[in-house]
Amino acid sequence: MAIARTPKIKESAEKPAKAVKAHYWESVGRRKTAIARVRMQKGDGSQFVVNGMSLAKYFLNANHQKNILSPLALMKKSNDFDFSVKVSGGGLAGQAEAVRHGVARALLEFDEQSRKPLRASGYLTRDPRAKERRKFGFKKARKSPQWSKR
Repeated sequence: MAIARTPKIKESAEKPAKAVKAHYWESVGRRKTAIARVRMQKGDGSQFVVNGMSLAKYFLNANHQKNILSPLALMKKSNDFDFSVKVSGGGLAGQAEAVRHGVARALLEFDEQSRKPLRASGYLTRDPRAKERRKFGFKKARKSPQWSKR
């Protein structure tokens, strides 16, 4: 004797799906061997945290700080967003440019209209320059041993 079962309808299927709103915009910036993961969220512009430290504590050089904040200055959004950054690899200069690249890409995710000015300033282009590998028989990548006739 077979028992006919009716499939149960899940209650969650009856409820309308809620639109999940992103609380932050995330992007990745790269330069040489440095990689920066940037999270941008609405705020008053007072928080810019890099690896758990403030921007001024992590990047002591004022030129690095200015370089990182330049996409925000270009778009006039310096006081609109708070940032949380995790950066690794490379040196401080490479990390600063990786963070700048990530900030520019996060601004692009937030507002697609900002593509033209960011692209014109070169903030969206990943700088492909990196150290050239050393070849065998050479002292460095291109420096050869001193030539001797005999």
